[in-house]
Amino acid sequence: MANSLLSITAAAAVSSPIQLIFTLLLATLVSLLTIWIVRYNRRYKGLNLPPGPPGWPIVGNLFQLVHEALVVKGTQFASRPAENTTRNIFSSNKFTVNSAVYGAEWRSLRRNMVSGMLSTTRLREFRPTRNRAMDRFVERMRAEAAASADGASVWVLRNARFAVFCILLAMTFGLLDLDEDHVLRVDAVMKRVLLSVGARMDDYLPFLRPLYARQQAKVLAVRREQVATLRPLIERRRAALRERAATGRCSDAGAGAAAFSYLDSLLELRVEGREGPPTEEELVTLCSEFINGGTDTTATAIEWAAARIIDNPSIQARLQAEIAERVGGQRPVDERDTEGMPYLQAFVKELLRKHPPTYFSLTHAAVQLAQLGGYDVPPDANLEIFLPSISEDPKLWDRPTDFDPDRFLTGGETGDMTGSSGIRMIPFGAGRRICPGLGMGTTHIALMIARMVQAFEWRAHPSQPPIDFKDKVEFTVVMNQPLLAMSINVAFALQRAVCGSIFECGIAEQRQQSVDAPPASICMHATMELSSENFSA
Repeated sequence: MANSLLSITAAAAVSSPIQLIFTLLLATLVSLLTIWIVRYNRRYKGLNLPPGPPGWPIVGNLFQLVHEALVVKGTQFASRPAENTTRNIFSSNKFTVNSAVYGAEWRSLRRNMVSGMLSTTRLREFRPTRNRAMDRFVERMRAEAAASADGASVWVLRNARFAVFCILLAMTFGLLDLDEDHVLRVDAVMKRVLLSVGARMDDYLPFLRPLYARQQAKVLAVRREQVATLRPLIERRRAALRERAATGRCSDAGAGAAAFSYLDSLLELRVEGREGPPTEEELVTLCSEFINGGTDTTATAIEWAAARIIDNPSIQARLQAEIAERVGGQRPVDERDTEGMPYLQAFVKELLRKHPPTYFSLTHAAVQLAQLGGYDVPPDANLEIFLPSISEDPKLWDRPTDFDPDRFLTGGETGDMTGSSGIRMIPFGAGRRICPGLGMGTTHIALMIARMVQAFEWRAHPSQPPIDFKDKVEFTVVMNQPLLAMSINVAFALQRAVCGSIFECGIAEQRQQSVDAPPASICMHATMELSSENFSA
């Protein structure tokens, strides 16, 4: 009987090669885990490690000491961990502001980005670019709503993403005349890049790499497509700069070239410790970082903002009242106006507190043996920060689960997002590795919200009542169900078009005969009529 049972088991094993492979893989994993534990214990023997288990491979157990790690001892936790193979391809071996290890190379890259593009002066120079993009943003939503079956439906995230992408594309390459099809082609490639950088099993288990050969080939194909798509834009800008240097003028200027771009600074960049400027592929990488780093984070925030506005009509009413008080109905709101709108600024802060772009901050790595909370932290240890555990901590916030912008007005909250005065909300990170685009990002968010609320009355779509605030992780934390909203033109949007024609007609008629009502009254009356028709529709 025993011999019979043994023979059956052996036959089953031989007849199931998949089971055999699985068994071998499982045995290998157990062996590797055992080796790792032994090496871990030997490596850190004698150190006063923090209490508790060594920490999850992803989460760790240092997030309670964020301020000490990122601000007080920022230089000791200012590096980045080793990247997987795929990320190294798209980061040109960690040659980006976000991925570079702490040192001279990182300082050169960050200094160039901050002083060259993200300073107050530079951002101010791109105000006309942002204003054009905002006009286009509103008109695209108006056109999409008009073309929909009900005359009002708008996909918020798609339109917000396109608007932000246009701004960052113009800032990166200084090209303002790209047609919509060209922009969409570039955007599609950049999306594929984002979808390609996710971790795979072979990143952690190299012996599995042969099984992922097809996926790796796709990654390399996306990289080639990325380079092929952006290099013509780089060359076009380079040619324009050569012409400007030779003749003092630029033939591209009439077609819509900016006076300065991020690429201009990269072409002149000299990185400490390296010979020569960045290579062509490194230029592609750095330009991609600037574009992708600010597109989805801002667009996602706008979708969450629209959801909150629809869910709470009183917030929408207060924003509309603040805009009307600030600019009236005579012109579109601009970013200089938004700086003087306290309720709008409070809304943006509460938005980023409740809906940070990601669950986790970018990983920090210990540069050297460090002390944290009285315990030893070994070199290269990773620090992951779970952002909601801070921004929704009842010890730090009153009614943390409520969405209440007033907490930053009457509640005494400062809304510090840098972490310099204490860690309460850090949607853009903190310390030396804080996102350099914090100021630009909040400017874009505030301006887009203001223009959306000024131009439209936002309502829930019949297919999505009530608003579902469940989220999911893509490149950023997005709404689980993409927001389809009803955008109803408000009086201001119609007033601009009506007053433009009626005011001119009124002046012409006034020259011919006496008119009882002044042109402004004609505009007001026409606007009210058209607005009521639109709302009734």
